[in-house]
Amino acid sequence: MTYEKLEELLKEAGRSYDMELIGHAYEVASAAHRGVKRRSGEPYITHPLSVAALLIDLGLDSASIAAALLHDVVEDTEVTKADVKNAFGEEVANLVDGVTKLGQITFSTMEEQQAENLRKMLLAMSQDIRVMLIKLCDRLHNMRTMAAMPDQKRRDKALETMEVYAPIAHRLGMNNIQEELEDRSLAFLDPVGYQDIVSLLERHGGRGEFIADVARQIRQRLEENGIEKAQLSSRVKSIYGIYRKMYIQNKEFEGIYDVYALRIIVETVAECYNALGVIHDMYHPLPNRFKDYISTPKPNGYQSLHTTVLGHEGIPFEVQIRTWDMHHTAEYGVAAHWKYKAGIQGPDKLEERLAWVRQLLESQRDSEDAVDLLRNIKSELLPEEVFVFTPKGDVINLPTGATVIDFAYAIHTAVGNRMTGAKVNGRIVPIDHKVATGEVIEVLTGAKDKGPSRDWLSIVTTSEAKSKIRNWFKKERREENVAEGKNMLDKELRRNLITLPEDKYDSFMEDIAHRQRMNSAEEMFAALGYGGLQMSRLLPKVKDEYAKLVRSADPVEIFEMPIKKQKSSEGVIVEGIDNCLIKFAKCCNPLPGDEIVGFITRGYGVSIHKKDCPNALVGRNLDESSPRWVNAYWADGVRESFKSTLEIIAVDRPSLIADVSAMIANMKVPIYAFTARQNADGRSSILVTIGINNIDHLGSVIAKLKKVRDVVSVTRT
Repeated sequence: MTYEKLEELLKEAGRSYDMELIGHAYEVASAAHRGVKRRSGEPYITHPLSVAALLIDLGLDSASIAAALLHDVVEDTEVTKADVKNAFGEEVANLVDGVTKLGQITFSTMEEQQAENLRKMLLAMSQDIRVMLIKLCDRLHNMRTMAAMPDQKRRDKALETMEVYAPIAHRLGMNNIQEELEDRSLAFLDPVGYQDIVSLLERHGGRGEFIADVARQIRQRLEENGIEKAQLSSRVKSIYGIYRKMYIQNKEFEGIYDVYALRIIVETVAECYNALGVIHDMYHPLPNRFKDYISTPKPNGYQSLHTTVLGHEGIPFEVQIRTWDMHHTAEYGVAAHWKYKAGIQGPDKLEERLAWVRQLLESQRDSEDAVDLLRNIKSELLPEEVFVFTPKGDVINLPTGATVIDFAYAIHTAVGNRMTGAKVNGRIVPIDHKVATGEVIEVLTGAKDKGPSRDWLSIVTTSEAKSKIRNWFKKERREENVAEGKNMLDKELRRNLITLPEDKYDSFMEDIAHRQRMNSAEEMFAALGYGGLQMSRLLPKVKDEYAKLVRSADPVEIFEMPIKKQKSSEGVIVEGIDNCLIKFAKCCNPLPGDEIVGFITRGYGVSIHKKDCPNALVGRNLDESSPRWVNAYWADGVRESFKSTLEIIAVDRPSLIADVSAMIANMKVPIYAFTARQNADGRSSILVTIGINNIDHLGSVIAKLKKVRDVVSVTRT
């Protein structure tokens, strides 16, 4: 892609563009990226040029094209947002800044960072949808050119695309981009499954000729019935769409009836239904395979009639019938607002189509827990959804997996709060019943002051329902929330050996609350009680503050307690401490039979080391830490399984790994990790982590492994 080719695309688009603005944006981007190459070896500027070309196809305006050319300069070069604003104006600067703020959503990083990146992405999207359209085109071009990236990078990007960007494209109704993102992601995530489906499609290529012949017959019959301007075309189901049905729904390829489909585009809605009548008159419709998305559009605005019929040759095929307006919306989604005036009528319709983004942000506003936030947002983005009915016939759409409680809150907050049970198709169902498409659901309600149950938070799946349940407890049960939250936190303090003197408890909790941007400890307890603040988010900060308190205080009394044996925990007895939290040091991996010693950590329990562990030998001689080392013993009759890693050195030969694995399996010893590498001296080094009961058991395992042919040595690491 070059700027000259981009200019040709702009002229061919037939729209009025500000060529001076776009040309200046190219000059700035080209200068900023000069000398920089992509991993493929191409000049970096080819990427923003390609993104801009994709936006031209979507029909976006001059500001969007300029922003696409500049979308990486603030993030990757010395150009600032202020520079962009001075040169191109506030509109372009905000678009560039919006894309820059999205950052990299990498699912191998900390969950809290993932959640913040997702929140930023949705916020930018809610303020200006063009930001997301630029980001989607950016990701699409990156996926098209991912072959030059390392394998792990490709898989990470593909997973991110599959979990976030493809679902967003679906929610925006951008079918073409969604399907290409899914197919390209699948090629990296499951290349074998992807290639299997490609091969199946090539083997069944004759179906295309069958559909073409059917199209000629249908066109003739439509003209005979007065539908003269219909356009007919064939459509092959996306590879990922087939993959889902074959590998997730466990269907055979021959049992997927919509692999090949005939699409009929007509002028009016009335002609859609007339064409449907013609099709059903010509071919036998299969039962339960008709869907009317015209009278009941999908949440992303998709409208069409779908029916599956049996051809005269006994081959089933799908027929999709829609108007041109519906077709534009199906192909381009919200981008039809720019590409076709008839796509989305007026700004009000566009706002309505983006209402789900704002609703999602609103429902997540009080959520503090990164894990919960990620799970909720990703579940809301899932393309799968079910359509259920109220007794009056109103349609309610919910994500797959939603329960009758989610349904109640989708109707109205008051209905959910007063819910006592539900009937599905006239029969009483459990409160955790998962709804399915076509069900008629009646919510049974009680007194006005009934209120939801705390247990519902673990049952509902939609963020909207969770937010409404939390809000009810937040407003209606403050005292109960405070007591519940305080009890939860105190329990965690005891479990983590955090002991606060009575005279410091209140001040410590007040300080923690202020660090959570809350006015008082009572407010923090209440937030814990109703679920607005998650313990997993709060506890690490409590531990950090407690560690600071311990460092600044006198030696803890526990170090001066008389030595006596207490109850065991995790098979270990620690002198002076009863039922404490135990963890085994990874530096020496102690086993029953080893002489051990304990180190009291600040807020994290007691860490158990072997007595001859280098870390223990050094630590016990340090003045500042020696008081925190305590005697420890193995409890009698310890039966727990402990992990131990062995290094096996052997002469390299075929079947060596198989022989070692077979020996371990014969001893009925669990294997947790197994790695092997070939050394330069013709030997192999094998590291295997196994489950061991005690030091004697380990000795027996080592002795038997040494009997394997060509094994030179077996040592415990």
